[in-house]
Amino acid sequence: MAPFGFATAGAIRFGRGTVAEAAPFALARAERVLVVRSASVAAADTLVRSLGQGAEVLEIVARGEPDLPGLTRDCDAARPFAPELVVAIGGGAVIDHGKALAALLPAPHGALRHLEVVGEGKPLDAPPLPVVALPTTAGTGSEVTRNAVIQVPEAARKVSLRDPRLYPALAIVDPDLLASCPRPVLLASGLDAVTQVIEPFVCTRANPVTDALCREAIPRVLSALKRLMAGEGGEEDMALTSLVGGIALANAGLGAVHGFAGVIGGLTGAAHGAICGTLLPAVLRVNRERVRPGSPARARLDWVIGQIAEVHGDLGGFEAWARDLGLRRLSDLGLRAEDHARVAADARGSSSYAANPAELHDEDLREILARS
Repeated sequence: MAPFGFATAGAIRFGRGTVAEAAPFALARAERVLVVRSASVAAADTLVRSLGQGAEVLEIVARGEPDLPGLTRDCDAARPFAPELVVAIGGGAVIDHGKALAALLPAPHGALRHLEVVGEGKPLDAPPLPVVALPTTAGTGSEVTRNAVIQVPEAARKVSLRDPRLYPALAIVDPDLLASCPRPVLLASGLDAVTQVIEPFVCTRANPVTDALCREAIPRVLSALKRLMAGEGGEEDMALTSLVGGIALANAGLGAVHGFAGVIGGLTGAAHGAICGTLLPAVLRVNRERVRPGSPARARLDWVIGQIAEVHGDLGGFEAWARDLGLRRLSDLGLRAEDHARVAADARGSSSYAANPAELHDEDLREILARS
């Protein structure tokens, strides 16, 4: 057994009604609280009122995915306030926005010193502010990861700001918060959740702890997402799977789907979950074709594809189901055929791709893009 480590948020609270625990936790630790929030989440209004009963509060409304210019502006706006703690409530992009501000506000140097790929990728020079994270979608698992994904427009890339101290102090996962989530976002974030328990399970850095989490979560999420999109419940299972996926990817790794996703998202601006969902079937097929028959990697891929078949008949059935619900092909998301070679090369160089279960050649990567 290869050595492995395990880390996650300082504390995790899961269950309906746990959103009420956020304000007491924050007020016991800070007198000045920065709230990074989605504009459309009603629970954020209630939370801000509760925080205002014992602390000074500065609100920042996060719209869209965090980008470097926007983070720079928000740092300039929040630094005079001198927050002692950050509360982030919203989808994964909002939580990443909050984590990035928590990292950059105390930092004596600019963001590019710490960004991967387009920057120096150095650890933070100062400890980040503590973060309380409350997801209102079920997909990214950002509430239990140590990175924040940031778009860098001038490089047309999405990259990570990563540091082991960026794990939130408290992650509150309340399935009731999914009630405000629009249907297209439910599908995209749900497909992200599916991908984020599959890739850590089949990747080269899987370990016994992440295996235990993912093996239980994969059949759970496939069934739950189908029920959720049919209006038959599934919120608790989806929220739990998203949480598990975040823990698993932070402690194992990902693969080609996420290697592609950061590149394609930066190039097209398409939603991360939609990119992951449309890539997943082709990545599974090509990985299965390239790993050695009879190998442990092949057994894992076969098991995953079998679990998908239990719910959707086969990978083709999964694709057809998602397309019927509105999932679009990469070409419809803005990726041009003439960009495939560049995207394949950039994906290979991403940190997410490094743990892919098969060593894929450029023609394999281009084939995946063409199939998706």
